[in-house]
Formats: sequence, structure tokens, C-alpha cells
Amino acid sequence: MAHARALREAAADVYGLPPLDADVAVAGRTDLAIARDLVAGAADFDAGVPALREATVAVYERLCPDDLSRFVAPGIAELLDALAGRPGDFRLSLVTGNLEPVARLKLARAGVGGYFPAGQGGFGSDAEDRGRLPAIARGRAATPPWPRERTVVIGDTPLDIACARADDVRVAAVATGHYGVEALADADAVADDARALLPVLEDWV
Repeated sequence: MAHARALREAAADVYGLPPLDADVAVAGRTDLAIARDLVAGAADFDAGVPALREATVAVYERLCPDDLSRFVAPGIAELLDALAGRPGDFRLSLVTGNLEPVARLKLARAGVGGYFPAGQGGFGSDAEDRGRLPAIARGRAATPPWPRERTVVIGDTPLDIACARADDVRVAAVATGHYGVEALADADAVADDARALLPVLEDWV
């Protein structure tokens, strides 16, 4: 996968390490948390973070395929289209552990980037701790921050659920990734296709 390769290549280059092939958990984590585990104390990680961010973006821009549409989970495009068509009821915002330029390039090449305006969201470039990202996204969405009671995190990993809980907001999970319905049972709602979340979100909001 281009993203994982970019992070490993950039971390090895910035910290002067041999090729990094350590097996570390990635699903639902921030890029910087993953990189910290890859470097594993072999260098002063924090001092290299600015260079690591820049290098990761540069490598990903080189490696990223032109078309990522096949990686879009079933029903996501339809759900986003339905939500974007009702701006008075819903406001779309990214909450992802990816560095922002990586996330935006990835979604643009997947054909869904247009749903997420610039200046919105919470990204792995904002905080290494994934649990801080929903609050960052709410702060960028409105002044005062977008209310918790009108915020829903949609994800497909247990860590997506945990990040929502860290900000005391609701979470809907979609079992279209590596985790099945049982692994995502701690969410407020679980669906096997994103389209099934629309009536749930309408009821909550």
C-alpha cells in the first residue's frame, strides 16, 4: 500500500535508519503514532517530526496511484452524496489519523475529496493522539465549536470508536473494512453497508 510504504520510507530517511519492516499496528492510528513505533526509540523522534511530515507527503505524492476509487467502501459515496445534499441538517468533516495532505490526496484520487472542504477536519498532522481529533474538527467546524450532541464519528475500526468516546460524541461503525460487526459492537450503531446509516443519522440529528 502506497501510504504505508511512504511512511516507512520517509521515517527511515529522516532518522537515518535501514529499511523499516517492523510489524506494527496501523488500523485507526495516526501516522505519527505509527512512525514512532517504527522508529522504536532508535532516534530522537520528536525532533524529526517536522521533517518526517514533509518527507512522508513528498513520498506519498510520488507513490500514490492515480485512481483509488476501488478502495472506497460500499455505500460511502451514496451516503456522502445524501448528506451533502442537506447542508442545513449535516456538515461533513474529516477525522483521520492521516497527515492532512496525504488524506486529501487520497480522497481526491478516490473521487470523494470534494465532499470535504478545506479548513475543516482533524488530522494526524494536528495531533499524534487520535482521541484529540474529534474536538479539533468540532472547533474548526463552527464558533463556538460544533456541539457534541450533533456530532457523529463514522469509522470502521475499534480505534475510531475509541476516538469518538474520548470526545464524548456518538459513533457509527461500518463493517466494510478489516473488522466485522462483532468487533465493532461498542459503537452506537453498526451497519454492513454505509447506505444503511442514513436513517440512523437522520434519527440522531
